[in-house]
Amino acid sequence: MINNISKKLLTLVALVFVLTLNTFAQDGDAAAGETLFKNNCAQCHATDASVVVGPGLAGIEDRRDAAWLKKWINNPAAVISSGDKYAVELYEKFNKTQMTAFPAYGDAEIKNILAYVKTANAAPAAAAPGAAVAAPAQETSGGKFFNIVLVALLVIMALVLVALLAVLRLLSTVAKGESLEDVPSAMDSLKSTLKSLSANKTIVTAVIWMFVLLGTKATLDGLYKIGVHQGYAPTQPINFSHKLHAGDMEINCAYCHTGVYKGKQSGIPSSSICMNCHNTIKRESPEIQKIYTAIEKNQPIEWVRVHNLPDLAYFNHSQHTNVAGLDCENCHGDIKNMEVVQQRHTLTMGWCIDCHRKTDVNSKGNAYYDALLTAHNSTSKEAMKVEDIGGLECAKCHY
Repeated sequence: MINNISKKLLTLVALVFVLTLNTFAQDGDAAAGETLFKNNCAQCHATDASVVVGPGLAGIEDRRDAAWLKKWINNPAAVISSGDKYAVELYEKFNKTQMTAFPAYGDAEIKNILAYVKTANAAPAAAAPGAAVAAPAQETSGGKFFNIVLVALLVIMALVLVALLAVLRLLSTVAKGESLEDVPSAMDSLKSTLKSLSANKTIVTAVIWMFVLLGTKATLDGLYKIGVHQGYAPTQPINFSHKLHAGDMEINCAYCHTGVYKGKQSGIPSSSICMNCHNTIKRESPEIQKIYTAIEKNQPIEWVRVHNLPDLAYFNHSQHTNVAGLDCENCHGDIKNMEVVQQRHTLTMGWCIDCHRKTDVNSKGNAYYDALLTAHNSTSKEAMKVEDIGGLECAKCHY
């Protein structure tokens, strides 16, 4: 009977530990969610209940379940067209303004955003105008909060384990008919257990190898992320909306980025390009006034470059957009739906090589490829890929 009780207690401890960690893991990373929210959601939504362009997100998980939220964020138009009552009412309530779709967002990204919304609503309310602003030192980032809670959980589970070991030893003593005075204290019992474990060479070796492997993995993961700026979305000197200009107004990319189809670089738009429209449109806007100020001072607008390649890599825009016929979205993501432009892809060498392996050569109407296409078709029945014409040669990008 005592053995059965022991097994049940240990099983219960293991179950509680697993469920606790699993529940915590599902909460998401509030720090990562903050970046996603500010880059993509803050233009239309507030973390509290206040309305911006769309409804406030406070309590959104109480109103809708995770499956519905994922469908809505990935493709709101499809949810509305399906006749979903809540979606249709929301669409009508906000003057038929359709939310931007984020089809690339998976469960992790959505959980991170929801975690940030929860954290923001759990924080003290913002001070009223004129009130003293809280010191930055009082703020707690999501990453630090995660570490604190995780350590606290581990400490609690260790204490529970010690208590259970003491209970098991007590029950074992009673079952054997021994005196309770001979039962060692919980701390003595723990010390004895740790001492026996530390004397076991197999266990010590296993622990050492575990730390070595974890350390090696952490090091390699860190090395692979050097120079990768996926998700980078810097604050620009002027709040320019690509969604409004390239999306709603359908202005061609080449109108502002004049070299995108004919140059090595796409080019940064000058103030004069902006003034082609804004010498009459929204002249009084504070953001447009920044352009006037730059012109009056004869200074360029200091736009912050988002997509950067190392100097050792050669890239030609016209080769990809004009010759290959690729859309801007292939490398830059869904620009037409971005309020704030961010780097959506890794832009690593592996990412480029993978594209060269999968992409068919756009040989239609281009006599340059006639001889190459003839030679390729004589030896292969597959479509000619970029890698077949030297797309994987080092000198193509590094010379």
